[in-house]
Amino acid sequence: MKKALISLAVMATIVVSALARISGQTDSPRRTIYCGIAFYNQENLFDTIHDEGKIDTDFLPGGSYHWDTQKYYAKLHNMATVLSQLCTERIKGGAAFIGLSEVENERCMKDLVAQPELAEMGMKYIFEEGTDRRGIDVCCLYNPKMFHPKSHRLIPPKGYEEWSGGHQTRGVLLVEGNLLGEYVHFLVNHWPSRGATSPSREYMGRICREIIDSIQTARPGAKVILMGDLNDDPDNKSVTEALGAKLSKKKVQEADLYNPWNDTLRKKGQGTLLYDGMWNLFDQIIFTGNFLGDDRSTFKFFKNEIFMPDYLINQSGKYKGGPKRTTSGGIWQNGYSDHFPTQIYLVKEI
Repeated sequence: MKKALISLAVMATIVVSALARISGQTDSPRRTIYCGIAFYNQENLFDTIHDEGKIDTDFLPGGSYHWDTQKYYAKLHNMATVLSQLCTERIKGGAAFIGLSEVENERCMKDLVAQPELAEMGMKYIFEEGTDRRGIDVCCLYNPKMFHPKSHRLIPPKGYEEWSGGHQTRGVLLVEGNLLGEYVHFLVNHWPSRGATSPSREYMGRICREIIDSIQTARPGAKVILMGDLNDDPDNKSVTEALGAKLSKKKVQEADLYNPWNDTLRKKGQGTLLYDGMWNLFDQIIFTGNFLGDDRSTFKFFKNEIFMPDYLINQSGKYKGGPKRTTSGGIWQNGYSDHFPTQIYLVKEI
């Protein structure tokens, strides 16, 4: 009987080993690694000090928002709270890279990363002063344990001021470096507001397309992630035609851009900002087709989602269900932003 049991055990081991070989499993199983990328419009992260040449008077102590040190540090704390929680559903260390918009200056970024929530994570920032008249700029946070920047530069929108009749807009922050073993290019954007006409955003879409084309010419097969407040929805012309971001995976080639957010807005009915009772999804993260596919030996797209926990949502009043912003109707709400953050997860197996 004992010999029979031993024989059965040996046979079971042989069968399991055979199945492991067929399925590609080994005695050392592959380890799954997730990586989080996010974007968050900070909704007027201004300090209380006037910046020469900038229209920032609303956010001075005597301005329309009656901005003061207490409100400024409450804003910093609130922003740091959200930023520290992005992508933590699957990654204990949070997001590797977070694009930001509507930040006034480098002082704000120094104060932001000094907040305990971000300081404990060791988050660093990249900021370059732009030419926006109000002084709101694009910039980024990154976790140096996951992302090592090699270079960065703010690319001005060539020809935009002449084309627009003297109006200025934000440049594109290009950051490139090593993302957990893979070289990735990030483009952080804040396109012209809806106060400008659609061609203004289409112009910026073409600018970004040119930047990506130049990257791919210099580095064939380059991985690129574009993010930002585009002030247009995923299916608007600035995104689908000028930038050339495709909405269906089936049509995406390796060097193409894929935009996963249209289904979120049009099928799920979810957006990142609420205006006149209608959702828009302006805050998008778009990436090259080489992030798609089943071969997880390199990072591949896993999922995208809007980050909207209950504390970020207005629970009552005129704007119920929308983002709980810093001020509403000129009254300080001690809120967060008029936009929800967006995030994507990448995955690979090693």
